[in-house]
Amino acid sequence: MSRSLRPMKAFLFTLVVPCLVACGDSGSDGAGGNAGEGGAGGGVSASGDLFALTTQVFGVEAADTLSYILLTDTLESDAPLSLDSGIEILGRAIGAAPDGGGALFVASDAGPTVTRYDLGANGLKKGATVSFQGQGLAKLDEYGGQFQFVSETKAYFFDGYTAQVVIWNPKDMTVTGAIPLDDLVIPDATLTFSAAPLRVGDAVISFAGWRNGPEVPSQAGIVVVDSATDKATVVTDDRCGYVRDGAEGPDGKIYMATEAYGAAVHRLNAESAAAPCMLRFDLEAGAFDPDFHVELGSLFDGGAAGSLIRGSGGEAYLRVLDEDAFEIKEDTHPRVLASAAAWRWASVTLGDAPAATVLDDEPTSGSVVSVSLGGKSFVLQFQGQDTTTFRELGGNGPGEVSLTAPGVVFSAAKLR
Repeated sequence: MSRSLRPMKAFLFTLVVPCLVACGDSGSDGAGGNAGEGGAGGGVSASGDLFALTTQVFGVEAADTLSYILLTDTLESDAPLSLDSGIEILGRAIGAAPDGGGALFVASDAGPTVTRYDLGANGLKKGATVSFQGQGLAKLDEYGGQFQFVSETKAYFFDGYTAQVVIWNPKDMTVTGAIPLDDLVIPDATLTFSAAPLRVGDAVISFAGWRNGPEVPSQAGIVVVDSATDKATVVTDDRCGYVRDGAEGPDGKIYMATEAYGAAVHRLNAESAAAPCMLRFDLEAGAFDPDFHVELGSLFDGGAAGSLIRGSGGEAYLRVLDEDAFEIKEDTHPRVLASAAAWRWASVTLGDAPAATVLDDEPTSGSVVSVSLGGKSFVLQFQGQDTTTFRELGGNGPGEVSLTAPGVVFSAAKLR
């Protein structure tokens, strides 16, 4: 295990904002969506909840992939959302926003820029664009949760490609600094960050995972940024890998677990990865608990399990593989297994001796994205690459499907 304390340096970012109807021109501007204000079907309602979903629609070729910003005033609807009223963006896009902030910031893998759109009476009005190219970024993608908003004038972006946290001003759309995360660099491995960081007081907490081809190195990592000082503590542990999920326990400690993909890697080839596990981190001490190491399989009679996900009321859940729901073959890829509709929900109690109970729920894809919207936790579950469903994760596990969107939704935000 290692621990280091690092200062920050400068960085920049670019984003876009959504609307309930198509806004302005129908043309795409590459990194930012449609310009202008207003759109087909009238203006956005002046009051009430408003949510922005950024969905990715894959083409036959990577260059054909497009994304759409969709607005909805409810997360409970029997009618699927439509792309017809969306803002088109080139590439795989992610959208992020401070809860109820009235603006959406969108970036994509088409370039290193972010564009701001503000919500007005007639839709979205395009604002400033900023580039992170000067900080070495070629694109911004993966998860909306990699954006964390501290205040009206300060936000962070956790970038795995360059191993740094970018500090930027979402009001002025300027880059103000960056925190290098050199201790997270592993040669020949791809660094990624959690889709669902934690916020505890002034601390912004993210979890690191690494991939080396289809394999995962046996290393866990946590980044704790003090938003009052812009200082980062980086700590690693080598007892298991792909530990990209975490939750705060009733004891105030941070519990971290291998994600479902890492569990799939170990299930298919136990020699290629350490057994999926749960670790515990003490924020006050700034260190992992050396005496706490729970193999997730021990909670399920040896079954493959992963992905520690928080519920709306602070509950904790894991995903556990149902071996009867999917035929594993000799050439099954771990990504296919992790994405298969073969994983069940299990509630888990966090503490010195974690215990888990498998819930009576139909198996679904093990790979999910968790987002917090209006103080509630929602899991975005993918039906292949065609559809994403929203389910609130509450005290009794995931509820019924409350909303369906076309494509693959990796990010969602509450604008109002």
